[in-house]
Order: sequence, then C-alpha cells, then structure tokens
Amino acid sequence: MYQALYRKYRPQTFDDVVGQEHITSTLKRQVQTGRLSHAYLFSGTRGTGKTTCARILARAVNCEHPVDGNPCNQCAACRGILDESILDVVELDAASHNGVDDVRALRDEAIFSPASVKKRVYIIDEAHSLASSSMAFNALLKILEEPPEHVMFILCTTAPQKILSTIVSRCQRHSFTRIEPDAIASRLLHVAEREQMDLTADAAALLARMADGGMRDALSLLDQCSAAEHIDEQAVLSAMGMAGSRRTAELLRAIAAGDTERALRVFAQLWQDGKEPAGILDELAGLMRDVLLLQVAPRGGEALLSGSYDTGTLRRFAGDIPGARLMDGMRAIRQADTGGADPRRAAEMCLVELCVPETGDSIQGLKNRVARLEAALKNGILAAAPPVEAAGPEHEPEIKAEPRPAAAPEPEKEIVPEEDAPPWYTDADAPPADETAADSEIERMFSPAQDSAPVPAPAEKSAPAPATRSGSDPAQDGDGIWEKLIGGLRGKMDMGDYAMLCSPTQASGSLAGDTLTVRFSTPIAKMMLGTPAVMALMQKQLHAITDRQIRVNFTEGAAEPQAVRPDMERLDALSRFGNIKFE
Repeated sequence: MYQALYRKYRPQTFDDVVGQEHITSTLKRQVQTGRLSHAYLFSGTRGTGKTTCARILARAVNCEHPVDGNPCNQCAACRGILDESILDVVELDAASHNGVDDVRALRDEAIFSPASVKKRVYIIDEAHSLASSSMAFNALLKILEEPPEHVMFILCTTAPQKILSTIVSRCQRHSFTRIEPDAIASRLLHVAEREQMDLTADAAALLARMADGGMRDALSLLDQCSAAEHIDEQAVLSAMGMAGSRRTAELLRAIAAGDTERALRVFAQLWQDGKEPAGILDELAGLMRDVLLLQVAPRGGEALLSGSYDTGTLRRFAGDIPGARLMDGMRAIRQADTGGADPRRAAEMCLVELCVPETGDSIQGLKNRVARLEAALKNGILAAAPPVEAAGPEHEPEIKAEPRPAAAPEPEKEIVPEEDAPPWYTDADAPPADETAADSEIERMFSPAQDSAPVPAPAEKSAPAPATRSGSDPAQDGDGIWEKLIGGLRGKMDMGDYAMLCSPTQASGSLAGDTLTVRFSTPIAKMMLGTPAVMALMQKQLHAITDRQIRVNFTEGAAEPQAVRPDMERLDALSRFGNIKFE
C-alpha cells in the first residue's frame, strides 16, 4: 500500500528534524542530563515539526539506550511506542476531546504509574481547542500545577494566544519557526533521490517557496507532482494550476501601462489554461509585494524577496510603478471577491480597476481626480475626466474646454438723487467708509483708461509656453527650463500625475548649475510625484533640452510664485470685498 511522502519520511530522531536546531539541541541536552520538565508547550505554524518532536521526545525519555539524546528506536520501549502497542504514551486530539469529562478522565488516569516504560507521556495536539470550554482548561490546570513524577505533558498548538496564561506559565515553551526555503529544497532533493524522481533544483526551490515554511506541505506538493516523469518548474506550475512568473510579469506590465485590453487578454489566456482567478491575483499581489520591497529598501530588501522573479525585472518595475499605486493595487486584490459565485468576473473587475484607477474608489483614483480638477481650475479650464473603459449605461459627459471671456466693464447705473431717494433710505443706512473705498477701487479698476485694451482670451495650448528673456538661451541659463520640461513631459507620464505636476500650487522647479530643484507644496504631491520613475523621466527630458546631464532633486516646501493672468488678478482683487457678488 502506498504511503504518503510526509508520513514515509517523518523524522525519527532529533537529528533528522530540519530547520529547528534551536529546539532539538535543547531537548537533546535535557534528555542527556535528565533535567526534564513535566510540561512542554510546542507552538508554531503548520508542518514545522511540533507533533514530530513531541513523539521523538516521548521515545527519548523512555528509551533504554539513548544515543546523544536521541532515541535508539531499537529497544523494546521505542519499538512499542512506534507501533502504538505501549499504552503509557497517549496522543490526544483536543479538537475532538475538548470536553471537561475528557480532561477529568485523563487526570484520573494520570495518577497511576506506567506499566512498561519509565514515564507516562500525554501528547495533546491542537491544545488551543480546549479554550472552547473553560472548565476543561481548569481541570487540566490542576494536574499541571501538581503533577506526579512519572507524568509528562506535551501540548502542541498553532494558536498559543488562545491558551490560558496560567497554563503557559507552567510549561516550558518552545516556538517552532518557519523553515527556510533552502533547507526545504535540500530536503526535497534528498527525498526525490530516494524515490527515484527526476526533480530539478529550480522545481525544488519553487516547491519550497510555495510551502510557506512548512515541510509537510512541501512533501505533499512533491507528492502531487510525482506523476510527471521530469519534474521541472513548468511541470510544477502546471500541476499546481499557477500562472508562472513570466506571465504574471506580463500581466503587471500591462497594468503599469494602463493597457486594460492587454491585461484582460492575458487573464483570459490564463483562465483558458485552467488557472484559478484567486491564484492569478495572489501571484500578482506577490509580484507587487516584491517590487514594493525593492522600492522602500533598495539595499537590504533583496533578502526579503520571495525569489520567484529575477532582480532585474523587479528593478524595472520599481522604476515604472509608483509605490502608492502598488499599495492600492494590493488592497484592491485583497478586497476582490474571488471566492464568490463568479470568481472570473470579480477578477476581471479587479484588473480593470488596477489598469484604470479612476474607475474605482481607491485612494489613488481619488488623488488622480482631485489633481486633474485642481490643474483644470488653475488653468481656467474645466475639463472632464477621460472616458473610462467600463461597460455600463452611465458615462460622464465630456465637457469641452472653452476660453474664459474677457472681463468687460459693468454698465453705469443711474444714481438716484438724495432728495428722490425712497422713503425707507435713511442716513443710518448709508454704506460705511470701507465700502465707499471699495466702490472707488472698483471704479478705478474698470475705468475706460484702464480697460481701453481688452484682455485677449487664453488660447488652447498643449503645454505652458516658456517665458524667456530676450537675448538669452533658456537651455543654458535656466530661464524657462521648468516650462520646457513640463511641455516635454506631456503624454509621457500618467495623466493624473502630469496634471498635478502642471499645477503651480503643487509643484515648481528651478535650475541652479547642474541641479534642478523640484519643490512640492504638500506631502501628498511629493509622495505621488517624487518617485524614481519620475526622476529618471525628468533627467532624460532635461538632457534632451539642454544636452547636459542635470541632476534632479526633490524637496518639500512652498511652490515658487507663478505669473498670474491680468483677468484672474482682477477677479482675485474683487473677491476681497464683501459687497461684491458674482453670479
């Protein structure tokens, strides 16, 4: 009868346990010196060796001829514990024996001396399940407080926080950590060689990463792939129903470019190949996580990467995608309801939102909308958002840009003589002195001599025109370099980011020598625009303008004052008076 690999290759001694040397070495010394505790608490994630070490310890304390703290597995006591013929070593599943009556029966039985071994050992697996009944924990607490000399308790749990602190304080606790991927891959290659499997090193490394630190999960995954004659990375991806690093990178590349059609086409191919939507989005989130780690920790972050992608690919993505967009993307993936009735539709909606953030209610989408509106209002143009590639009957109507009309003088009003004033007008109702001064200011601003030349309406233009001094080269002395840079960046970066960069209230730049200092007025603007991708794009455009290598420096501070149009200056002056109302 075939036996699963994780059962066939379960460690039989402490030396066989992989990745938990900090625990096995301590237990071996305790067995050698006889300084054993009456209660142990083994905690950690699944598949890290908790129950295995508990069984090894139960044999080691009863072994007739221990070898360096390990059980010999040859004496009568070891063989009897292995074949479960010795009833003094009991293994209980607390998930199904969590009643107070079960614990009371255990307590009544524990007072009797062992029949054929030196110690009676109780291994309580999933001990946190006893928390469902406080009376069960209280019944166990009494015997843990005053145990007989011949009794040892070993509690194994994946949720130590659920165990009462009074229980934990009476146990010697050992925390099992996740096993390193390299150690798991080495063990898989050893098992594959014993089983005569053709397992490649790349496939073993991929299985080790998928196991998430659990040796049992890794052996189960290898067992699942054992049907293939040659187990390589592609065979593992096919057996697990995963997309693979190359196609996941292609999907993220489409998202970074905002190419919704391409992203949905890649997803459709993966769906046709039998990949699960939840698995596709999970791999995409893993890739985003690696890119984000490389952005925030470019030097020490490589040790934290999953290893599924080469560093060159990750660095290219880190330079193209802002960190805020990666964070919003991972949140959108986490909120996608791929476990519902229609996982494919949920995954497609998530991909559309990732490609076009304006379609969702994410923070990044709202930032892009606000930045676009601020830039449009500052330039005197109310522009609508671009059409969204989303199906539905409701679409925002496109509002075409229209030039603002030139300010025209108000028609003179007929002044009613004082003697002909209505009877309800009295001296007490006369305007105060400051309002009289305001009226004089208005008359001065709109006098015929002031407005003899009408203000021309602003013409539509693709980018702000650089204002250069006569007889100077803006590419050499820095005059107008910021306007030239803004004009050259049009169409080369995200629309929302470009709108914010164009806004004088959000960003401004000045060239001093070979350094262009870009000042952002708010922390949000610096977070969105002060990225390595924007910096590289600016340096490339500056080189094209000046034919020099100019360094870009991002800082936070008040934006430099920009020139204000005459009509906007007048409206701003009029808005200071309380008796003026615009309709």
